[in-house]
Amino acid sequence: MRTRIDASKLELTENIVSIRRVSKTVKGGKNMKFSVTLVVGDGEGHVGVGLGKAQEIPEAVRKATEDAKKKLIYVPTVGTTVPHPSTGVFGAGKVLIMPAAPGTGVIAGSSVRTVLESAGIKDVRAKSLGSSNTGNMALATIEGLKALTTVDEVAKRRGKTPEEILG
Repeated sequence: MRTRIDASKLELTENIVSIRRVSKTVKGGKNMKFSVTLVVGDGEGHVGVGLGKAQEIPEAVRKATEDAKKKLIYVPTVGTTVPHPSTGVFGAGKVLIMPAAPGTGVIAGSSVRTVLESAGIKDVRAKSLGSSNTGNMALATIEGLKALTTVDEVAKRRGKTPEEILG
């Protein structure tokens, strides 16, 4: 279980992943609202994805920002990349995140790129394997990043030294 991260102590930047106009058909006609998917991150390992819905876009953005700040996670890194390959699944969205050599850059598409860059990861390769829905891909990326662990964490959990783990 990870501890909750205090968003007020971080300098977070906001990136809007998608703005969609959604409607609900009711007896009197159609109710129009806006759905905003937003990513917040400090570029130093903290990132969160939030969803907000409202009748006006600015209000939906505000709600999405609050939601993203509540769902902040810390992403462990090794240098400028991720420690090991990881797959994140959310709904039908499936994202494969792989480490890359220094100087590679962020090789990823659409919302996956936004999440990885907001987390501060400089060198990484990612591939979307499932749905192309931007919201699900962003949330699948977060799930993949949550699954990352470092050698030190694994060693501590097993009661060994990092050298014993690496062989």
